[in-house]
Amino acid sequence: MKHLILTFGTLLLNLLLFNCSNPADLKQNSWPTYAGSKEGNRYSSNDQINPANVSRLQVAWSYSSEDKDPDNRSQNQCNPIIVGDILYGTTPRLQLIALNAETGELRWKFDPASFDSTAKNDKYAYYKVNRGVTYWKDEKNNNERIFYNTGAKVWSIDVQKGSPDLQFGKGGYIDLSENLDRDPETYNAFIAATSPGVIYKNLLIMGHRVAESADAAPGHIRAFDVRTGELKWIFHTIPRPGEKGIETWEDQDAYKKFGGANSWAGMSLDEKRGIVYVPTGSIGGDFYGGIRKGQNLFGNSLIALDAATGKYIWHYQIVHHDLWDRDLAANPNLITLTKNGKKIYAVAQITKHGYIFVFNRETGEPIFPIEERKVPPTDLAGEEAWPTQPFPLLPQPFARQKFTLEDVSDIDPETTLELIEKFKKVKYGELFTPPSKEGVWIFPGFDGGGEWGGAAVDAETNIMYVNSSELPWALTIVDIVKNGNDKSLKGIGKSIYEKYCTACHGADRKGNGSSFPSLLSLNKKYSSEQTWNLIEKGKNMMPAFKQIKGFDKDALLAFLLDQEQPSKEPTAEKSTSTTNILDRVPYTTTGYNRFLDKNGYPGIKPPWGTLNAVDLTSGKLLWKVALGEFDELTKKGIPATGTENYGGPLVTKGGLVFIAATKDEKIRAFDKRTGEVVWQAPLPAAGYATPATYSINGKQYVVIACGGGKIGSKSGDSYVAFALGDKK
Repeated sequence: MKHLILTFGTLLLNLLLFNCSNPADLKQNSWPTYAGSKEGNRYSSNDQINPANVSRLQVAWSYSSEDKDPDNRSQNQCNPIIVGDILYGTTPRLQLIALNAETGELRWKFDPASFDSTAKNDKYAYYKVNRGVTYWKDEKNNNERIFYNTGAKVWSIDVQKGSPDLQFGKGGYIDLSENLDRDPETYNAFIAATSPGVIYKNLLIMGHRVAESADAAPGHIRAFDVRTGELKWIFHTIPRPGEKGIETWEDQDAYKKFGGANSWAGMSLDEKRGIVYVPTGSIGGDFYGGIRKGQNLFGNSLIALDAATGKYIWHYQIVHHDLWDRDLAANPNLITLTKNGKKIYAVAQITKHGYIFVFNRETGEPIFPIEERKVPPTDLAGEEAWPTQPFPLLPQPFARQKFTLEDVSDIDPETTLELIEKFKKVKYGELFTPPSKEGVWIFPGFDGGGEWGGAAVDAETNIMYVNSSELPWALTIVDIVKNGNDKSLKGIGKSIYEKYCTACHGADRKGNGSSFPSLLSLNKKYSSEQTWNLIEKGKNMMPAFKQIKGFDKDALLAFLLDQEQPSKEPTAEKSTSTTNILDRVPYTTTGYNRFLDKNGYPGIKPPWGTLNAVDLTSGKLLWKVALGEFDELTKKGIPATGTENYGGPLVTKGGLVFIAATKDEKIRAFDKRTGEVVWQAPLPAAGYATPATYSINGKQYVVIACGGGKIGSKSGDSYVAFALGDKK
């Protein structure tokens, strides 16, 4: 396999690796938290497996939960934790499992459906996303708990019994849709937690996912008592009068109307200093901000909070007045740099647009210069784009930053002309060109660049390893067409569809790839009851739309299922008042459109997916290699192209970077000095998750969840662990 290697960077990396001083006591046999540590660095001091012997890796055990979706729409993005000799993880149907980490034998399983009478017979209720779990031990009483999320519920599970702690919350769980300091009738009811919380002393600090629309729920950060589930503090990410950040909103009543600014990707914790670092997403209404004018704090920000009280310490807003869905999509990395002989405790945040922002952990002062540069103005009526955006001068970006006609793929002469024509239909623009009716290229795409898999940082060298997708997406704004004189049930349903569904499934209902399926001929697949069940409860990454009620519900079903019904008067049970916000939004989009050729390959010149090494001390990009390949292209003599990728890397003291993440359903080990692939193995389904490593009885294991289910991949329900086999 050929790679794109930066020779000078590789030489520099070798010097760094062999001349660095060893931090004290880095030995880590377990993987006790999501991302390996509360610092979020996906690093392990295990060194039994190394470049010299990694070729001897073989499957040590595998476990199948046998609960994948037969329609290939389930996923498992869990980065499991290992405490002692037990692995704790989740399955596609969000069952919590405890496995013997040495053999893969099931110790116990907790099925949330068995505690939810409304979901026992609902095949879709628990096909959702979970990326990890949280462990807590009461040293005084020797009680151990696993906290994990199923939608809006956060369960406390007794690890000895595998059953809920009935003293916690509502008989074993807390509901994140409650206690948000706002009337729930004023926002979209969809709330879920996809990433685990962090534990500080006796507090469980949680973020959550919300809807993408303008009526999204608020994304406030909260801490709960680990024993009782009692709410202990809340930080308002959409500030109230008198709070920091209120001055960045033209509408001083924004906190009553808008949502988002939520932390869905996970947080990191400096336990010694008692500071939690919170990355946030955009304000609700991803692509039109004319109803939320201003800089919009605390959207798209890295926030440092006092972990004990939730009090504000500092923040940095990485995208102002976001119009591009540039959520901070991964937990930050807490690192210790040495500059001019002085230690600097720092925090590094990767972004979807391929940058790394590095700050002093205590003060928020940038470690490298950041420039506020002018960016293109908007031409969309009603919008007021922010005139500048921040650009870090260092570290060097890990993803390409431009997409022009010259970058259109030419790997297949039969598709090049077609791609050029598609390219010309969308207005080319530089980074941060605002959305418009002419369309604009989002590159790196909506899913990164950097994504929820996060980055790994070597504790000895402060070299960051981060994967990136290199795929343009097209964003085009269109007017929301009201139903006008069409007062039929289907006509009104069309307006409701445009309000809630067009951005994902398209105005023509044709969908967009496997992530957003076509809704045409839906009546041949589902009954009214089944369709409504999906809409109301959600499935996988589709949110629930519980706020659509009564007459609106009947109208939407009539449109989706092509039901010929006479007009009917609205019933008493109408949709919630959140529609007032949505009625003020004049535009929607034509959906999330990847730039692909007719064969499904990205329309940009390779690499389409990369793994990168960045020195966080100097800010230099050391090497970049292709991550993944398409066998059929490799056989034609085309160098490895990389693939779109989801999931993160793991770096070890033993000299290796392990990562799956690729569409070709493989896990690989890279030599961390050079970027050379030194081992790879097939998986039963794509490993769109981050691997973990641990050691038991002197043997090191690497384990990965194989859930598939994204970007056309088949779904899986296995965990596969690898260890060294006998010497040959």
